[in-house]
Amino acid sequence: MKKNRLEIEYSYDFELLGLTTSAKSYKLAWELNRTLNIRLVKKADLIIQTRLNQITYSFHAHESPVNTLRLFRNKPNEAEQSKSLLVPEYPHGDFILMIQGEELQSKRFQDALKNIPSIELVAFIPLDALKSKDNFIF
Repeated sequence: MKKNRLEIEYSYDFELLGLTTSAKSYKLAWELNRTLNIRLVKKADLIIQTRLNQITYSFHAHESPVNTLRLFRNKPNEAEQSKSLLVPEYPHGDFILMIQGEELQSKRFQDALKNIPSIELVAFIPLDALKSKDNFIF
């Protein structure tokens, strides 16, 4: 019997920035709110189902008519699953900032984020070579 395979191609209409910082997520969200003049709000955890179990990641989100910003913690909430990073290709990043919408200007965001004293590193994450980009499809 012949098997059919369903292949789905997604359009990735977002950009990712990796943030390295020692700040807690609520403090980082507060600093981003102040610097970018936005309102990041704590949302229900992102749940990713694997073959063996579920992994949860905390995140904050800001939604406006023009664009959406989401700040994800790269490490899972459970301590025993600390090796299951949201973006395993970027292990030294503590947080992932997802920029989605009409105004995709990650360079402008990078410049603004570099002025926040608690952020040590801001790096653009190219989606072309990212195997874990499917984690960001909601």
